[in-house]
Amino acid sequence: MDDLGAMNYSLTLLEQEECESVCARFLIDDFSTVPAAQLAQMRREGLLDEENRPRLMREKHVQYLRKGLAGLSGGFVALDASRPWLVYWIIHALDLLEALDDDAEIKQRCISTLRACRAEGAFGGGPRQLAHLAPTYAATLALCCIGSNEAFETIDRPALYQFLLSMKDASNGFRMHDDGEVDVRGTYTAIAVAALTNVLTPQLVEGVAEYAASCQTYEGGFGGEPGVEAHGGYGFCAIATLCILDACHLVDLDALDAWVARRQTSIEGGYQGRANKLVDACYSFWQGGTAQLSAHARRGDPHHIEAPQGVRWRPGTTSADVPAATPIQEIVDPIKLQRYILLCAQVFPDGGLRDKPGKGRDYYHTCYALSGLSASQHPDCTAPATVSGSPANLLPRTHPAFNCRPEKVSRMLDHFSGLPDL
Repeated sequence: MDDLGAMNYSLTLLEQEECESVCARFLIDDFSTVPAAQLAQMRREGLLDEENRPRLMREKHVQYLRKGLAGLSGGFVALDASRPWLVYWIIHALDLLEALDDDAEIKQRCISTLRACRAEGAFGGGPRQLAHLAPTYAATLALCCIGSNEAFETIDRPALYQFLLSMKDASNGFRMHDDGEVDVRGTYTAIAVAALTNVLTPQLVEGVAEYAASCQTYEGGFGGEPGVEAHGGYGFCAIATLCILDACHLVDLDALDAWVARRQTSIEGGYQGRANKLVDACYSFWQGGTAQLSAHARRGDPHHIEAPQGVRWRPGTTSADVPAATPIQEIVDPIKLQRYILLCAQVFPDGGLRDKPGKGRDYYHTCYALSGLSASQHPDCTAPATVSGSPANLLPRTHPAFNCRPEKVSRMLDHFSGLPDL
């Protein structure tokens, strides 16, 4: 190994050791050993319950999220092209915390914001911005979370379908925007939007499953395009696409499970996104959701969401010769993951969730850490929930392929399946 390679190797190890050391200080097993004044504050601020069990600080998180919908400071100008994302991250997190459905004003303001972002039948990152698959996906999921007819009618379905068709590449993947990059992220966002709005036509889906499958690497995970390094976010996009298209038989699920299992860090308990990277709370969903979808594909069941007639959401197969799924608990450790989210990702005492200790809170990590917490609590649709810490930490389920609450997904599917075929 040359000197530069040795230096980089050493820096990687040093960063990992430092991360493990910092996280270990938060992962306390016995809170009775904490000084009395500090223990009292942790109870008072809601990080521990009366029995000194780690607690999800729901009230603090709700306050933080609602503040984001009330208005953002000038420091958020870099996210001006991500307005639909901000709406989705915040309202989905509120929905998981069961703090959305009773707030009609928030829903109405979100619909107005998303309506202003419409472009060429799809959605842009903000008003008068370029139509782009990423904000189109975020806007569609946000409207799904809202769940009203007014929200659904914000979508111009025929124009949206034409936009999706125009983004399909000769490779059978999808580009993110006009003349943009083609990858499995664009492919998943297009297929997810098409599934939710019931426009998964044969023309749109032809060859798409094969493209997604071609992104599986020798490591077992999936890269953003064929021939590149496996990554947790792209892995989720690939397996979710294959589940929606009922095509998981095209890939090696055993290799995928092994790759995901290796991404759960031994000390911290959370997930890393790639080999030799640090833990990050957002991968609680990107990797945790991938494990859930893989197990779901093996079961061949509809994960308690049976699609209405005419809607293609039939993951897996009902063949009698499908082997039994390996329980997720034997692939990954949901309790260790939950402890990482509760003790390392929650920002005490102000609320919101973060990447890891030492990082600031943000809406992206709040959304996906809570989504990962939900997925880890409900690893199997037929088994009792698995909850670490206070029993009050239990969250409702999130749909593993769309990351919205399943009843909201059903409502959107019902609405669009009742419309004429395109």
